[in-house]
Amino acid sequence: MELPKVYDPASVEPKWYEFWLEQDYFHADAAAPKTPFSIVIPPPNVTGSLHMGHALMVTVQDILIRWRRMQAYNALWLPGTDHAGIATQIMVERELWRTEKKTRHDIGREEFLRRVWTWKERHGGRIALQMRKLGASLDWKRDRFTMDEDYTRAVREAFVRLHEDGLIYRAKRLINWCTRCQTALSDLEVESQEEPGSLWHIAYPVVDSGERLVVATTRPETMLGDTAVAIHPEDERYRHLIGKMVRLPLSGREIPIIADGELVDPAFGTGVVKVTPGHDFRDFETGLRHDLPQLSIFDNAGRVIDPAPDRYRGLEVQAARKAVIADLETEGFLVETKPHAIPLGRCDRCTTVVEPLLSMQWFVKTKPLAEAAIAAVEQGKTRFVPEAWTKTYMHWMRNIKDWCISRQLWWGHRIPAWTCKGCGEIVVAHKAPTACSCGGSELAQDEDVLDTWFSSGLWPFATLGWPESTRDLKTFYPTSVMETGSDIIFFWVARMMMFGLHFMKKVPFRQVFLHAIVVDENGEKMSKTKGNVVDPLDVVLGATKDQLLDKARADGAPDAAVKNIAKNFPEGIPAAGADALRFTLAAMAAQGRNIRLSMARVEGYRHFANKIWNASRFVLMNLERFDADAFADKLAGDPGAIRFSLADRWILSRLQHTASEVDDALEAFRLNDAAQALYRFIWNDFCDWYIELSKPALQGEGRGSAQGTLGHVLETAMRLLHPFMPFLSEEIWQKLPKPAGLPASLMITLYPRADDRLVDDAAEKRMELLMETAVAVRNLRAEYGVPPSTAVDVLVRVPDDTTRQLMTDHGGIVERAARASMRIADEVPAGKLAAKAVVGGNVEVIVPLEGLIDVAAEKVRLEKEAKKAQKEIDFLTKKLENPSFVERAPQDVVDRERSRLAEETGRLQRLQAARQQLEG
Repeated sequence: MELPKVYDPASVEPKWYEFWLEQDYFHADAAAPKTPFSIVIPPPNVTGSLHMGHALMVTVQDILIRWRRMQAYNALWLPGTDHAGIATQIMVERELWRTEKKTRHDIGREEFLRRVWTWKERHGGRIALQMRKLGASLDWKRDRFTMDEDYTRAVREAFVRLHEDGLIYRAKRLINWCTRCQTALSDLEVESQEEPGSLWHIAYPVVDSGERLVVATTRPETMLGDTAVAIHPEDERYRHLIGKMVRLPLSGREIPIIADGELVDPAFGTGVVKVTPGHDFRDFETGLRHDLPQLSIFDNAGRVIDPAPDRYRGLEVQAARKAVIADLETEGFLVETKPHAIPLGRCDRCTTVVEPLLSMQWFVKTKPLAEAAIAAVEQGKTRFVPEAWTKTYMHWMRNIKDWCISRQLWWGHRIPAWTCKGCGEIVVAHKAPTACSCGGSELAQDEDVLDTWFSSGLWPFATLGWPESTRDLKTFYPTSVMETGSDIIFFWVARMMMFGLHFMKKVPFRQVFLHAIVVDENGEKMSKTKGNVVDPLDVVLGATKDQLLDKARADGAPDAAVKNIAKNFPEGIPAAGADALRFTLAAMAAQGRNIRLSMARVEGYRHFANKIWNASRFVLMNLERFDADAFADKLAGDPGAIRFSLADRWILSRLQHTASEVDDALEAFRLNDAAQALYRFIWNDFCDWYIELSKPALQGEGRGSAQGTLGHVLETAMRLLHPFMPFLSEEIWQKLPKPAGLPASLMITLYPRADDRLVDDAAEKRMELLMETAVAVRNLRAEYGVPPSTAVDVLVRVPDDTTRQLMTDHGGIVERAARASMRIADEVPAGKLAAKAVVGGNVEVIVPLEGLIDVAAEKVRLEKEAKKAQKEIDFLTKKLENPSFVERAPQDVVDRERSRLAEETGRLQRLQAARQQLEG
């Protein structure tokens, strides 16, 4: 069976995905008597679309699941999507305003939720279709959505149980509030970064005294809600004022002077701190310690309210700040203003500055839950890869704060709590209660919904049927691996650990593999505003420049970003196919390092796919009358009875070592090492060497063993490659002649394991010396400018009889690979112009140059090349001796420059040696 001349991913990839689906190969049977291996996918937002982070996630998880499936595990990869409360609601609200100029309040909760479900049905399947394009072998029959009826029941069950256990409570506390999204936020939903600001020094007059205390603050507007000023109890400057009162500027209220060593740093500012329990988290805790009043001076929209003086009411935060500063200056209370960088928290969805507000909210008491999650990791029940993340996880868990889980949204899991209008009692229940214990029958459900991360924290077991004790739950929980990005270790991983241990009494996963972050080729984070985002499907299917620009404009990218796209992709993005993108991501996914994605790397692995395709065409064209069953029987019986050539034994041995190397790397989540081992074997060993070495044998008496070796190695290599490049490997495997009785698809065959009977270290060592000799001849040709088409004579001086015999018996390998005539020489004629190299430690390779080169011209060329190499060495040396570069540049960039320096240094040495040779 022949392959077409050109590999076309666009025709191959959809064909095999449909075939796998039709055959139900992705489905895992919970009743199967096999060892389970399970992964639940981190559920992407239901209205989202695929980005490179998703593509990496899909690639890594699909490699792991296909590998384990081929190892005969009962492999389940469970798909699903998250309702993404705030993100989805914002999108629907925007569409409502854009199309009808209405807000959600204009149409009411019931109608708005109907619109959201309609939006979900219209857009929700997009990301699943995109995952299929990447070859994701997800068990689509088990597809889950966090707002499904069964999942909603699990969420209510979790809330009720936690409340019954005293781990959920309702309280008026200081929370993060987004005035634009109009909802509370957890600490993790606030992105803090330093921004330029000011430090204002304000004088507070001490009552019944001529003294004034000067406080330093970055938020003067909040002084309208101050309920104390604090000093350090051991600060001699102010100790005499402890217990006295100050008069609050602009409002005239009298507030106490308190001593607090936790809040006040005597060395910062003036050593006096204003205390605003209603608008600062540290001040809130201080207020609790000193029983201070908690005053709110901003409403949910961020406007000033009572008890602030009338003249400020209704002003938004920034306007209030300007007014307060102006009045302080006018009335003589503003002492000075200094520039000061301040950590500013912004909503991670809309970037609005977050306002700390006092609010009645629902909270999870996390410390008891965290204790079990800490112990599980300490005891090795769950392991982090890379190990360095264990410390990060532990630090956060040991310093965890109670979690605000209520959100002032409409889209999401409504909190299952009802308030009796008669007595005010709050009833938490699975279903709406019909009556209160007081006899009242009017009960209103809480308007708020749960934080999205509350429901997704149940994902590993709620997707498997909990709270019912299902067969799926018994078989596949705990899951085997949680593979996700390090950016959500606190949002999600930690919460799954807490919930899994509390509800299931077992860890939710045995291993947590935190993959790298995909950035652009310059190391910058991908962002639509920068114009450096690459859509994975554009890489798979291709996109013209105009298509890229139209998409960017439709997504609302700024003009500068559109210009960058035009600059970065002047010819668009050529179609590379899913396999090339997958292999690129896997090969670059070194643990602990960001992936610098470049289209050049993707194109390189597209060439790799073409290389495999062309090699497979050669093999198939040379397997006429090959009896796959007979060869398989011989190989399974006594491989020693087969008359293998040295090259056959070498490639078969290399295949076993590669199988072990790939398997070991996958076990350790070193996907990049596994991919690179496959690349080296297929490209270098098989394509560049063995196929060339097999050509003479295929024309002679060694045809049978050469055919068998070609067929067996290619078939095994496709099985090894399948998790990484599933489409290409399936297409080729289907065409190969194979023994009877194999499954109908490559994806359900067994993954190769090393066969010790075929390991031949002696053959590898002998072949290595022959290959090194051939490469040395090639390099000498290149160094002295001798064209590959020019015939050359090669002399080889050997150190012993064993090497002499090897060169005598197998010198043809060197001659064919180097396009040279080789003979063994005990002595080299003195005074002859020749190029020399030493391989294998003590084998001398000599290429006579007389008549082959223009010596004078060659000296000039070598001198010119040596100067270029020296210039590059000087540049790199200076760069690497610069502490600023070494300390600030990403480690992979520093390592790359060091490698370049080593390469150029070696090149210069070779050029100088060649120049010296010509001097005689």
